[in-house]
Amino acid sequence: MKLVVGLGNPGPEYTVTPHNAGFLAIDRIAEQSGTVMANRRSRALTGRAVIGGEECLLVKPETFMNLSGLSVSALLRELNLDRTRDLIVLYDELAFPLGELRLRPGGSSNGHNGVKSITGALGTEEWMRIRIGVGKPALSDGREIKAGGKDYLLAPMRKAELDVLDGVLDRAAHAVEWIIRRGIADAMNEFN
Repeated sequence: MKLVVGLGNPGPEYTVTPHNAGFLAIDRIAEQSGTVMANRRSRALTGRAVIGGEECLLVKPETFMNLSGLSVSALLRELNLDRTRDLIVLYDELAFPLGELRLRPGGSSNGHNGVKSITGALGTEEWMRIRIGVGKPALSDGREIKAGGKDYLLAPMRKAELDVLDGVLDRAAHAVEWIIRRGIADAMNEFN
């Protein structure tokens, strides 16, 4: 079994904010796999799915972003899963332009509080991640536009931004399946 976790904040006011890209990715995976996200366990909304021929538990922690690690670590223990082989976490990445997708088998938090929480709860940075770019695109002269941090991450996205995000959510769902079928190294070659 794989634990496929999307990071975000619960509540309707956060639904279409950049910080909820992980939740939106889990919603897309659930939709594509015909999964109903209706169960609650270990302080998370969950649903069982079959992805790439393997049983998966789709997870949206209901602890708010800064405490995501509590839910993730509890589910790993409850299901007796290995954090390096069985955990895939999808989350927003402000350092990447909106629409970019990058996969990694581990790494630092880059200031992301949900990632810090998971790393702290697991005691390691070695767990698979799919980072969904939500930053502002570069200007035509190559300069980057700083997105504005917390205020930007928690503000509703505009329709044009949601249209871009829509495409990357499909790619994120495909990346999860690729990881499950072929492993993280092969998936990184395909998606990074």
